Amino acid sequence: MRILIALLLCTMSVLAQDKVHYSGSTLVNVDYHHGQLQLATGVHNIQVMRANRSNGGWTYNHAPMLAYWNNQFYLEYLSDSIGESVPPGRTLLLTSSDGQTWSEPLVIFPTYKIPDGTSKEGHPGVARNLYAVMHQRMGFYVSKSNHLLVLGYYGICLDAKDDPNDGKGIGRVVREILPDGKYGPIYFLHYNKAWNAGNTSYPFYTTSKDKAFIAACNELMATPLMMMQWNEEADRDDPLIPLQKNYKAFCYYHLPNHDVVGLWKNALSAISKDEGKTWSAVARAPGFVNSNAKIWGQRTSDGRYVTVYNPSEYRWPLAVSVSDDGLDYKNLLLVNGEVPPMRYGGNYKSYGPQYVRGIEEGNGTPKDGKVWVTYSMNKEDIWVAGIPVPITTNASDEWNTYSPLWASVKIDGDHLTLEDKDPFDYAKAEKVITPASQLEISFTVTPKQNNYGQLQIELVDKKSTPGVRLIFDADSTLKAKVGARYKNFLKYVPDSVYQIRLTVNTTNRFYTVNVNGKDVLTSLSFAPIDAVARIVFRTGEPRHFPDADTPADVDTDLPNGNAADPYTAIYHIQSLKTKVL
Repeated sequence: MRILIALLLCTMSVLAQDKVHYSGSTLVNVDYHHGQLQLATGVHNIQVMRANRSNGGWTYNHAPMLAYWNNQFYLEYLSDSIGESVPPGRTLLLTSSDGQTWSEPLVIFPTYKIPDGTSKEGHPGVARNLYAVMHQRMGFYVSKSNHLLVLGYYGICLDAKDDPNDGKGIGRVVREILPDGKYGPIYFLHYNKAWNAGNTSYPFYTTSKDKAFIAACNELMATPLMMMQWNEEADRDDPLIPLQKNYKAFCYYHLPNHDVVGLWKNALSAISKDEGKTWSAVARAPGFVNSNAKIWGQRTSDGRYVTVYNPSEYRWPLAVSVSDDGLDYKNLLLVNGEVPPMRYGGNYKSYGPQYVRGIEEGNGTPKDGKVWVTYSMNKEDIWVAGIPVPITTNASDEWNTYSPLWASVKIDGDHLTLEDKDPFDYAKAEKVITPASQLEISFTVTPKQNNYGQLQIELVDKKSTPGVRLIFDADSTLKAKVGARYKNFLKYVPDSVYQIRLTVNTTNRFYTVNVNGKDVLTSLSFAPIDAVARIVFRTGEPRHFPDADTPADVDTDLPNGNAADPYTAIYHIQSLKTKVL
């Protein structure tokens, strides 16, 4: 029996090597938003769109897609007025030249009126004054002749529990993004059954007078790997779809031997040896932990591979795993471990950074060599992340940043500025250092105010456990956390430069704070850590909600969700240095 079990385990191990699998030992702890994962060094998380119901609704924003074309980023996302699958729906587009600063969203596919009397087989509802919802698993396509197409899909939801991707929607629309920044007209590219040029509001693409545009559309539909992304929305027997099974949110990348790795929700994976025409058996990738949120995979600029996803049964944290060969993923590192408050309730709203997508093969390569991904936060705000390559946990001069639109992080050399007027979120910057149990940390802080806002400074270990916390607080006091209480040790004034030196010994847990050349506090760390691995600057309290037991559905809005704080708290930080003792 022992020999049989050993042979079985050996066989399973050999089979795993031929498919995507996770061989690492790191797993997340969902009691923490960061999962207790080590940071991928130098990641910048940037909010590009902040939902605001005072702008006429549109607080459900989700499923962003990304492309890079003619030296510019393009980001598409879908939007519903309040909740998922609750019409009306539309699709919007943003652009950026550097990934840091983004344009205002532009409606690229507007709301679409469904003809009264429309019904769906198997559903008792009938459309009356009903609009479509958007549901697209594919956002962009760059043709071989360098034409950029942007795509959307008009689905039908007859009630809040109806499914927009059941193959019973209207059809897929397309328009061209032109080199001068303008946009071509909207056409239907492909219809679902019962829809055609005679009963839809946009013309069919073949009626365009632009032959190059028609050729790009034909090229797209002749590419099986593109058609795999249409699977859920197309008719269930659509001959364009190579694998007609209800696997969700397909993405892919090529291996050096030209095999194609396919990935779907729930960490399903398969291999194609003929560019997506046929596939091996689709099965869960061994070792991967992933629920029903999207997973993204791609080759990186250093010739390795990554998967980016939520490695839990929840939609936090957002993590990256690296593979040398595109099959064996060995580590799990943190991209974004933040879950801010969900300001607006709605149908199927989910907490966390989720539904991640990067730049598909053929849709551009940013010059900085980074892995760029986009995701939604709480299904209401849209973010991007730039992940430096090679992806590592090593100490670096680079900052890790979390930068909402109303709580920004700005970096200018060794000068860091945190600005915060967001009542629900905060700015955060972290510096990864070589872990040390005895060290000296020095930096300067210049607060621009002392009667509102706060700056928290933490020393944390590899798992983000804080041992030391100092606060420039809104009562004009610099204080330290000592157990369940705080120790006030200095009054501070606006626009003064505070030169801070921390001398830390995690072995005996003592640390000393020196301000402007004078020792002002010696205390015990409020929690034991084995070594300091990062320094954190944050303009708000740490967050612990939601947790693993928080109910999934949120129907109510937070009070004053549309409003900013009346004043902006600003902190300048510079000259950060560390020295091992």
